[in-house]
Parts: sequence; C-alpha cells; structure tokens
Amino acid sequence: MDTYNDIFLRARRKLRGAGVEAFDLEARLIVAHASGRTREDLLRSSRLFVPDSAISRAADEMIDRRLAGEPVAYIVGEWEFFSLPVIVNDSVLIPRTDTEVLAAETIKLLRQLGRQTRILDLCAGSGCVGLAVAANVPSCRIVLADSSDKALAVCRANMLRNNLSRNMTAIEADVLDQPPALLGSFDAIVSNPPYIPTADLIALDPSVRDYEPVLSLDGGPDGLYFFRAIVTNWTMLLKQDGFLSLECGAGQAPMLREIMRDGGLRDLRTFTDTLGIERVVIGTA
Repeated sequence: MDTYNDIFLRARRKLRGAGVEAFDLEARLIVAHASGRTREDLLRSSRLFVPDSAISRAADEMIDRRLAGEPVAYIVGEWEFFSLPVIVNDSVLIPRTDTEVLAAETIKLLRQLGRQTRILDLCAGSGCVGLAVAANVPSCRIVLADSSDKALAVCRANMLRNNLSRNMTAIEADVLDQPPALLGSFDAIVSNPPYIPTADLIALDPSVRDYEPVLSLDGGPDGLYFFRAIVTNWTMLLKQDGFLSLECGAGQAPMLREIMRDGGLRDLRTFTDTLGIERVVIGTA
C-alpha cells in the first residue's frame, strides 16, 4: 500500500524526467488535488498510508495530462494570485506573477486616496486583478467586465470563493464597443487586455498556445488593438483625476504611453516587473 509520499515521489520523478521546471511544486499540487487535501495537510500526512487506490489512479491521470502539455492550473482548477485562491478553467487565462505588478501599483494608488472608490476592471478574465484590489482595499467597489459569459461565470465563482461578493459585481461588456448605458463613473480603470501580436501567437509555449483562450491573448496585428479601444471608448468614464492602469507586453510601454498621451491622459508612470521589463503604464485623466 502506498503512502502519500510514495505517490508524491512518483509524480515528482515523472515530471522531472519530462523536463517540467517546477516539478516539485506541480507534483505536490497534483497529489494534493487528487487526495482532496491542502498542500500543508499533504506534508503533515506524507507518511500515512493512502486508504483508496483511486487517489493514486487520479494522480496518475493528472500527471498524464500534464505530460501531454496541459497547464497544471487547469488540471487542479485553481491558482494563486496575490495570495488569493483563484478558480481557473480554459475559459480564462491563468494568472501570472507579472500581473501582480498591475494589482500592486493600483492598490498603492487607491490606498493613497484614502476614501471609498469605484473601480472598473476591463477584460477581467478570472477577475484576479479586481479580486486582489477588493481584498486589499476593502472600501472600494469593483465592477468586473468581460465579453465572455464563461469568463464572467468564473469571475462570480471567484467572488464567492474569496468572500468578496459584497463589494464586487460582474457585467458583460466588450472593450471594443462603447460602454453600456448608465454604467456610471469610476475613480480608476484597470485592465490586463490581450496584447500579444497575432503573428507571435504561433511562437508561444504550447502550454499557452494550445490550452489558454486565444481571444484573451490576441492583441491584433501590433498587439495594441485593445489598448487603443480602451483609451478611445472607456476613459470617458474616469472621474476628474481618476487613473487608468494598464498591463502591457515586453517592449510595448513606449507605444502605450503614446496612445495614452494622445488620448488625453497625463502624469504617465511606468512600472517594471521582477525581470526589469516595463510591464504597467498608469495615466491620470
């Protein structure tokens, strides 16, 4: 009979042998999910015998999916973002560490305001950015907006998962269109829109290209299509001195600053990620 540690070590060995970089973490996530335990509980129970062989079979099936290229976040159905558990499926992008820069800088600015604020998260996807803001600035009220019904279902599930439904709502809206009537005004608009140039999609890692939703990745011929739409169609909703906070791809910040400046935004600031890449541009209305 296997112990939990036996199952973990087999999973770890298979992932490592296949060249999975985070083999230790991913093995632990998969075995925890297969056994219905948290990672911490799995560590405490590592020497216990597994009472049901179905757990070992479930872990093996998940490992096979991972070795076929499926991201571990989709396999276990959840990922962590800004220390929050975020439900994910193939209708939304998996939250990235890069995007924590967008959340962190937005949170800093909102805290400086020191009052109740209203925030719009465009192209919300899983809702991870809005969730991070809501969890760290409890006085704010957040509208999550996405054009996908399936993504909005994930947003709502995450609001419930993190007990944030009281100060958040999710609506259907397409950034390529004009804002819905009676949406009101906002102290801040934040967005991590699609920004990968169409021609670059083919070169993406297969775990991204073949599994994550292409509509959440494709930013048009130059990758800037959605930025132009946001600045043109949505900044009219910003209150006086409200701010627009946008995540962009490597090398796009200079062009994004130009788009924002031409759209009437001022006091443009750029923030880098952990690799020193200009990742976020913020401008004031």
